[in-house]
Amino acid sequence: MTDRVKVYFDGGCRPNPGKMEYAYVIAGVAHAELDAGIGSSMDSEWLALIAALKGAQALGLTDFVLLGDSVAVIDMANGRTKCRGDSVPHLAAFRALFADGAMPNLRYIKRTQNLAGIALERARAR
Repeated sequence: MTDRVKVYFDGGCRPNPGKMEYAYVIAGVAHAELDAGIGSSMDSEWLALIAALKGAQALGLTDFVLLGDSVAVIDMANGRTKCRGDSVPHLAAFRALFADGAMPNLRYIKRTQNLAGIALERARAR
């Protein structure tokens, strides 16, 4: 039996709204995008989630969990809260990635536990 792969994601925006950035970490390998366009912190969290899912799919992973610290994005993606405004197209893009399959596991973690947030800070420092 193999362990479920943890896929961490985190987005940021400075100022808000402003220049977006995001990172995701799969099996200890960090991927960061420091110039993801202009938008809000919510937009950057969605971009991070979508990039993380695409990254997991590109690696052919089937048993993984997406872990992030944005309660709002996770609740909308999981269908626990209504998706409105600028988040609607992001939710559609997220769902399109698994339209023919099962919804991926998606869970909230504390910011201090989010390895993608740490990776994003390190990428900014370079």
